[in-house]
Amino acid sequence: MKIALLGYGRMGKSIEAIAVNRSHNIVLKVSDADSNYDFADADVAIDFSIPSVAVANIKKALDAGVPVISGTTGWLDHYDDVIDYCKAKEGTFLYASNFSLGVNLFFELNKKLSELMSGFSEYTTEIEEIHHTQKLDAPSGTAITLAEQIIEHTDYSNWTLDAPKATEIQIDAKRIEGIPGTHEVTYNSEVDAISIKHTAHSRQGFAMGAVIAAEWIKDKKGIFSMKDVLNIG
Repeated sequence: MKIALLGYGRMGKSIEAIAVNRSHNIVLKVSDADSNYDFADADVAIDFSIPSVAVANIKKALDAGVPVISGTTGWLDHYDDVIDYCKAKEGTFLYASNFSLGVNLFFELNKKLSELMSGFSEYTTEIEEIHHTQKLDAPSGTAITLAEQIIEHTDYSNWTLDAPKATEIQIDAKRIEGIPGTHEVTYNSEVDAISIKHTAHSRQGFAMGAVIAAEWIKDKKGIFSMKDVLNIG
C-alpha cells in the first residue's frame, strides 16, 4: 500500500517506521508548512498534522479521491463541514481522537461505567489528562470524547477546563515533558471514589492503530470510526 503522511512530526515518523515494517511504501511526506503537494501515487493518506492545517489537508486528499485517516485534534469545530465535504465528494474519511486499541477499549469501559453511575447523584465526575509538552491543544481529543460519552449517559450537559458548575465535568489538562498520554475518569463522593485509567507507555500504540486503520479503509467508501475498524461497541 502507498501511504501519504500529512504531518511529519514525531507521530508521523512513528507511523512511517511501522508502515515500512509492514511492507508499505511512504510516497509523500508533508510538513505542516507545505501547501504545494499532490496525491498522485497515494492509496491512502494519514493526517497527524496541526489544527491550523488539518482541514485543508483532509479536503485536499478528498479532492484527489484518496481515503484519509485523521488523528489530528483541535480542529473539530469544522468536523461537520468536513463530513459534509466528504459526502459531497463521495469520499472516504475516518477520524479518531485516539487510534490506540487500548484507548478504544477504554472508551467502551467509560460508556458502561457512565451508564452504571447515571443514577447516583452523590458522585461528581472529573477527568484528568496528561500529555507531552509538544501537544498544542488542550484538552485532548481523547478527553473530550470521554466527556461526551459521559454527557450522553448522565445529567451532565457540558465539560469545562475551569471550575465546574453542577452540570459540568471538569477536565484537568496537564502538559508534562515525556508523557505520551494518560487519561483518568474519576467519580467522587464523600465516602469513596471510583476511577478508570488508561496510560500509554509510548506512541507506538497510536501509530500502529493508525496504520491498521489505513489498511482497513483502503478501497472502502463512506464515513468510519475506529469502532468500525476494530468491530467493537
